[in-house]
Amino acid sequence: MDSAQTPASKGKILVVDDAPDVVKLLSEFLGGSGYEVCGVDRSSQVLSVALAHKPELILLDAHMPKPDGYAVCQQLKQTSELRQIPVIFMSVSEEKWDKVNAFAVGGADYITKPIWFEELLARVNSHLTTYRLQKRLQLQTQRALTASGQSPLLADLQRMLHRQTEILKRQNERLQQEIYEREQAEQALLQEKQKSEQLLLNILPRAIVEQLKQFEGSLAERFDEATILFADIVNFTPLAANVVPLELVNLLNQVFSAFDRLVDQYGLEKIKTIGDAYMVAGGLPIPQADHPEVVMEMAIAMQEVIASFTRDNEEPLQLRIGINTGAVVAGVIGIRKFSYDLWGDAVNIASRMEAQGVPGKIQVTEQTYQKLKHKYEFEPGGEIQVKGRGLMPIYHFVQRKS
Repeated sequence: MDSAQTPASKGKILVVDDAPDVVKLLSEFLGGSGYEVCGVDRSSQVLSVALAHKPELILLDAHMPKPDGYAVCQQLKQTSELRQIPVIFMSVSEEKWDKVNAFAVGGADYITKPIWFEELLARVNSHLTTYRLQKRLQLQTQRALTASGQSPLLADLQRMLHRQTEILKRQNERLQQEIYEREQAEQALLQEKQKSEQLLLNILPRAIVEQLKQFEGSLAERFDEATILFADIVNFTPLAANVVPLELVNLLNQVFSAFDRLVDQYGLEKIKTIGDAYMVAGGLPIPQADHPEVVMEMAIAMQEVIASFTRDNEEPLQLRIGINTGAVVAGVIGIRKFSYDLWGDAVNIASRMEAQGVPGKIQVTEQTYQKLKHKYEFEPGGEIQVKGRGLMPIYHFVQRKS
């Protein structure tokens, strides 16, 4: 239990919440606004504290350990000395039945968390003013009844109470409208933020997006080992010459969309497409130990998927796939039209594996073969000439080992 007092108190308020931090925060805010505040964080203490301190308003958390706020409010309303004290419920719930229950047990108002302090202050001021007018009216009524006559002051108080009720009604309506407009604006901003972020995530990996939010300029990182896959459609150039451009783009979209779904399925990173070529990497931007196996599974699945697409003569499409494992630098450079890309000798070699590959085959380098030979069967494919590297042995995937 804690309390805060000001020299010229605007009124006494009891704050009840099972979260001590919330009690402390509200007590400091209301205390700083000129109110005398008493706070409790156990619902079992509310009745005794209220009787001792005689607050003029109670801020009550609806959802607390037994007894909850609704039960506490019922106890207050059943106590003659406390039943007229206005109770403002606080809750994270916006369900209409929670609000209905709050008013059913005698609550004067309902405010949702997180609390907007300006809204809270407006409601507190309105309810305190109404409460005090009611107290004055009751006192004057008792005096008038004792004197067996109608007091001019009583009539004035009745008119004042009526005016205050109307003012409170208009304030609440205006406040509700402001809250609604603020919520609509916040929702619209949130939706636009989500759209923007989703568009960015379609271009860059999530880990890179998070880093770009904090840093400006180039963002690159070295990975000691990653596995890179290049794939392209066999005989795509003659196919493109005989197909209407719109149909060709539609075909590529279907093929690459199917590959995109595989990327998501295997948790890999699509790097880019160039014409009919598709580039994927494993082990970055978040390192993973089994990236060679995962990329190989992706390659096998790509071969199965491409077989479902056919040319005009009903022949199935084929892929050339090349895979290499090695060190790369990955990141985003420049300030416009961001793209996540890879650089390094390992990338160039993977590209050569695809360019000099065999239609319908998955061709891998010695480095990748050594990583996968325990799990997959390969057949030697001889050697190929790689610019800047000379002759390099290559292997062709045969099947998974049983």
